[in-house]
Amino acid sequence: MLLHFAGLYQLEAIMRPVRSVSSIVIAFVTTLLFLLAAAFSLKVSADFSRLWMGAFAAGSCALTIVLRLLASLVLGRLADMQVFTRHVVVVGAGEQASKLLSHINTSQPRFISLLGIFTEEPSQTIKSARGHPVLGTIDSLVPFARRHRVDDIIIALPWSADEQIAALVNKLRELPVNVYLGSDLVGFRLPFRSPPDHFGDTPVVEVMDQPLAGWGVVHKATLDYGLALALTVALLPLMLLVAIAIRLDSEGPILFRQKRYGFVNRVFHIYKFRTMRYVETPEGRTQQATRNDPRVTRVGRFLRRTSLDELPQLLNVLNGTMSLVGPRPHATDHNEIYSGVIMDYFVRHRVKPGITGWAQVNGFRGETRTLEDIKARIEHDIYYVENWSMLLDLKVLLKTAFICLSGRNAY
Repeated sequence: MLLHFAGLYQLEAIMRPVRSVSSIVIAFVTTLLFLLAAAFSLKVSADFSRLWMGAFAAGSCALTIVLRLLASLVLGRLADMQVFTRHVVVVGAGEQASKLLSHINTSQPRFISLLGIFTEEPSQTIKSARGHPVLGTIDSLVPFARRHRVDDIIIALPWSADEQIAALVNKLRELPVNVYLGSDLVGFRLPFRSPPDHFGDTPVVEVMDQPLAGWGVVHKATLDYGLALALTVALLPLMLLVAIAIRLDSEGPILFRQKRYGFVNRVFHIYKFRTMRYVETPEGRTQQATRNDPRVTRVGRFLRRTSLDELPQLLNVLNGTMSLVGPRPHATDHNEIYSGVIMDYFVRHRVKPGITGWAQVNGFRGETRTLEDIKARIEHDIYYVENWSMLLDLKVLLKTAFICLSGRNAY
């Protein structure tokens, strides 16, 4: 029942079992706690072996995950063999239909078989049909569906033709098929989603949502503040030793403070251990560190190689200006330069900046020498913003630990 309410019997969840692991574990833990509470309230808990109950819960959860992995492989194979498939036809011959067919050919959904296309008029031809046959006109659609197996009909007409679409839908009511309205042209540029419940029955579609909403905010904050506080307490002796080493090695402040753009472009001060010789620099001008940079001190070179210079940013996490995982904040002048040459640059500011990020664990760490380097970094940042999950954060943190030990791209 819990698996059902969690949507884990939907096709998407079955075909992508790895993404559903956390939901499966939560369902099994909840079930176990319920059974324990029932056994305790019935005063029969002493009759059961704790070892047996623990092994049962862990084993059943693990076997369910394994079964789903096998099921995804088997179903995928059957879909490729067209044993499990939905027979689909497309209605339309305009640009909407062309873009729809192009999208289908590119994405190649595993569970559909496109039978062909029905045009509005006999003389119409459709661009980008790419081998899909033209089966007739709209008038011949109903007879065709009666003679052949048709599961889904996609109406790919411009939304401005509302009367024609409504009339066609009414005609198709007599058929045992699913009818879908294909996207208008804007839908191929913006993602359409179902609206949230607070809109009720209002006919709207969602084209952008908050990266963090609902329980996601709680999960993210719990991870940030809980782990940051634990790391600060555990690493405090190490940070004191680093501070003493910096003081003995060169003159200047122990901490380096710099203005950065953070969440929704709010300016904040980022903290690091100082790794370079202290000199006055012009306001608004930032020079990136390079390999064998002569400005870096002896202690600073070690700190940068091991990423220990980033430890004071735990204070930024605790004061709410940064997160453990998120897009790395750039210097204010770099931000202004990059935003002028990279489209969608400010999407990365829809979440808090992070001590580490998806771009950094994928090799885009350190100096960015070319525009292509920074574009690749921004693409990874945007991917993180639009695909955030608790598991993704934990994956980034784990990979960061290995990268810090190797010192890759840190100088």
